[in-house]
This record gives sequence, structure tokens and C-alpha cells, in this order.
Amino acid sequence: MTKRSSYHHLPVSELQNAATPFYYYDLDLLHRTLDEIRRHTAGLPCRVHYAVKANGNPRILKEIASQGWLGTDLVSGGEIQAALDAGFKAREMTYSGVGKTDREIRLGLTHDIGCFNVESIPELEVINAIAGEMGKVANVAIRTNPDIDAHTHKYITTGTADNKFGIPIEMLDHVVGQAIAMPNIHLKGLHFHIGSQITTMQPYVMLCETANRLMDHFDAMGIHFEMVNVGGGLGIDYEHPDENEIPDFAQYFGVFKRLLKLRDGQLLHFELGRAIVGQCGTLISHVTYVKENRGKKFVILDAGMSDLIRPALYGARHLVQNMTTTPGDNSSLEHYEIVGPMCESSDVFAGDCLLPETRRGDLMAIRSAGAYGESMASCYNMRPLPASMFSE
Repeated sequence: MTKRSSYHHLPVSELQNAATPFYYYDLDLLHRTLDEIRRHTAGLPCRVHYAVKANGNPRILKEIASQGWLGTDLVSGGEIQAALDAGFKAREMTYSGVGKTDREIRLGLTHDIGCFNVESIPELEVINAIAGEMGKVANVAIRTNPDIDAHTHKYITTGTADNKFGIPIEMLDHVVGQAIAMPNIHLKGLHFHIGSQITTMQPYVMLCETANRLMDHFDAMGIHFEMVNVGGGLGIDYEHPDENEIPDFAQYFGVFKRLLKLRDGQLLHFELGRAIVGQCGTLISHVTYVKENRGKKFVILDAGMSDLIRPALYGARHLVQNMTTTPGDNSSLEHYEIVGPMCESSDVFAGDCLLPETRRGDLMAIRSAGAYGESMASCYNMRPLPASMFSE
């Protein structure tokens, strides 16, 4: 009988002999998460886009595309092509990013993608010019910087006045006027994105208030938007992934249902990434050595920051579990520093981690790694990129 852990039903004995490190994806959880999103958006005139930057694994993309009702949020030409290859419809793609190149803009226009989320006046001018050369009209939304602090890590905050993203509200009248006047631009609406790993609803409440105020302002000017895009950023529970496998979509979508005043015929767009794939992915690794230095015990894994950079880059905390020990075995708990093999002092997954006695060869799980894990992996120290395995 296959020994299974108490978390995500990971098949421990099957994974024990696999070459590590690799990402293991629970596709059943992915599908259940998508089902919950669809359930809580029923009756809401909206389009949900999967933010490909969270995880661009081809199998993951195809699983999401096969649902048939999600669009994509993209930030590079490579992501546009990956989404096309996975079967997503071009007309349901939104293309964000502050530094779109001419080549990437041409790629989007060639495939008639649904919308460019425009970040600056120079970008708007370039898109208009390239669209004119190609005999196209580009659909655009103006990304507005609402100066809302979501109180997340400074590297994943995107909606304050100090961030590089979007156009300040005080410039919006001018930019909207320019967009309307451009012959090869079709202005569809406004776009917002205020940050990532947001776990309280107050920033979204503030976003609704700002969006309502702006739409009222432009309605008074005779300018009516056909869509409003509120971005994504909904966080997941990194500390208790088993208790909270699926984010609280009822509360999240409920904020917009209650507070955002959509106009007749207006479509609401969401761009969710981490909330969709974050909990379905686990980084699997073996213990290479256990060593002790001056009273501190180090568990050295064969996975490193090249496989999962979030702890080193953001100081992020992921739950680390020993899959070889019996689940719930607390008979001999010890404090360990969980580290990788790389020549960097920042190559640390968890400090002062309380685990059952851990030995060389034990199989370790670093949880909640489905978002910004594999997608940010690198070949630093000339290490190979991590492989991936799936539950079915």
C-alpha cells in the first residue's frame, strides 16, 4: 500500500525514488480551485484572466485553458506565445507590463489580442504608430495608479505613487483624451493592479471607491468605458495550506459585487495568478546532509534558491515538512535551519524550523510553491532547472 502524507495526499513512496528537486502539482486541487472561482463569479458580468507570470508550466497552462472560460493576463511576448500554444483565445488576452517592446506589441497586434493595458503616454503613442503601420486598431485600457498601499512586501506592491506602474490619477484626463483622439486606438476602459499577496479586503474596498469615483467623473464628461479591470493580487495562506487550500473567493468577489458600481453592459475583468495555482504546487527535495555548527542544526537540501527564490528574494516563508517521517509524529521534534546547497548565505528556506528528527535521504516538501516558484527558477551555479510531476 502506498504510504500517503496527510497533506494533499502526496504519494510519498512514489516520489521517494524520483530524482529531486522537482515541482509536484496537485491537479485535482487546481480544478477544485477553478470550480470555486466559477461558482463565486456566477451572475457577475465578468471575465477572469489567469496571470501566466505566476506559473507558465505548459501542462498547467493547458489544464487551465481546457476549462474554456478563462482568459490570460500576460507580461511578455514569451507569455503571449505560451498562452497561444496552450490553447487560450487571443481575444481574451490582456497584455500588461511597463516595457513592452516593439516586437512584443507587433506579436499582440498580429494575433488581435483582447487588450493592451497601457502604462504610459510614450507606450500609447508607440502602440498607435505600430497599429497604424499594420493597418490595425489596438484595444487598450489605461492602467491607473490609484496610490493605494496594499501593505505587502515592497517588491510586490504596485499601486502606490512611488511605484513604476501605471499613470497617476492626476494625469488621467489628459491620457484618456489622447487615447480617444488616436486613430488606431480603441479605448476600452481602465485597468488597476495594486499589489500581490493581499490578504485583507480593505485595499480592494478602497479600489472600488476609487474606480467608482473615476467612472462617475468620466461619465460626467460623456466618456463611458465598456470595461473596468481590477487586476488580481489575492493572497494565499502560506502558514496553513492544509486548512486553507482554496482562498476565500466568496469574500474577495463579494467586495466587488457589493461595492463596484458597474454600468449597464460594462464588463468587469479580474487577473488572478497566485490564488489559482499557489497551493497546488509543492517543491520536493531530498536531504543531502544534516550538519551541526555551534549548536545549530542545518538540514541541507538538494533544492536551492535557484529552484525557489521567494525566501531569498522576499523573505517569504513556506511551510517545510518532512515527508519521510510519519505524519503527526511529534515524538522527537528538533529545531533546524533548512538551507540549500548554493554558494549564497541567502540560500535559506526556513530558519528555526521545528521538525521530527531529520536524516540524510529524507524526502522534504516545501509547500505552497505553485506560484512564482518554477516560473522564477534559474540556472544559477549552472544548476539545471527543476523538473515537474503531476498528480494525474
